[in-house]
Amino acid sequence: MICSQTTHRTRRTDAFTLLEMLVYLAVLMILLGVGYAALYQSMDNSRGLRRSAGDIADALRAGENWRADVRTAVRRPQLETNAVEQILRLPGRRGEVSYRFTTNAVFRRLGRNEWSPVLENVKSSAFVADPREGVSAWRWELELQTRTKKISRLRPLFTFMAVPTGAANQ
Repeated sequence: MICSQTTHRTRRTDAFTLLEMLVYLAVLMILLGVGYAALYQSMDNSRGLRRSAGDIADALRAGENWRADVRTAVRRPQLETNAVEQILRLPGRRGEVSYRFTTNAVFRRLGRNEWSPVLENVKSSAFVADPREGVSAWRWELELQTRTKKISRLRPLFTFMAVPTGAANQ
């Protein structure tokens, strides 16, 4: 007679229990949540960087155009300042070019045409006569508004300098 104990083998199965599976799923969900939070944070930072880079490129383009207009002035530039705006008039060979700063934007006008926006999101702007030894240079101090609500470590400040050529420099 064969003993039932000897024929019945005890099988040990290595399987996950339901509790272990729930723990692994919880850990997976936490890791995925942290990963998605980091992804969305980096996407927001990337969008802010793209906007800032665009604003900086626009400011540099506007500054170089302003420098070119100052260099082509044939007479001494005229600066008009009041409580609301500041206007710099640059008499040139092809007519007068004017720059105006008012309400967080810089505008440009050629002759008697309409004012066209050159730069927006401007926090402050100042056109300053900067007399040097034998030269009357002009300086444009420009600060852009920051687009993020967080305190930025970098303030977008620009200084452009130009010297009128010829008779305008006397």
